Amino acid sequence: MPIIKSAIKRAKQTVKRRERNVGIKRDIKGAVKAFLAKPSADTLAKAQSEIDTAVKKNLISKNTAARRKASLSRTAKEAGVKLAAKKPATKATPAKTSTAAKKPAVKKSAE
Repeated sequence: MPIIKSAIKRAKQTVKRRERNVGIKRDIKGAVKAFLAKPSADTLAKAQSEIDTAVKKNLISKNTAARRKASLSRTAKEAGVKLAAKKPATKATPAKTSTAAKKPAVKKSAE
């Protein structure tokens, strides 16, 4: 056991992080197993989402995630899973109106 105060804190933080990381990895494994047991668009999306979460939290590297997702996609293709089409993101931007069209420009005469 550490004696120095900062080392004690570091040990506590390490334990907490490890539990969190193990939980995230467990979620990945569970989602992938669920997909492999019953391939569907929903289980594929869930597994890929868990992998993306792990990348976002720096638990696995981007290349590892890409490799795993490619493997899942290959399995989905072989199983004949149709991917759900994503809806295009549409922004509801109001039409901009120019102020020049509303008000005529007032010209000052030089006197």
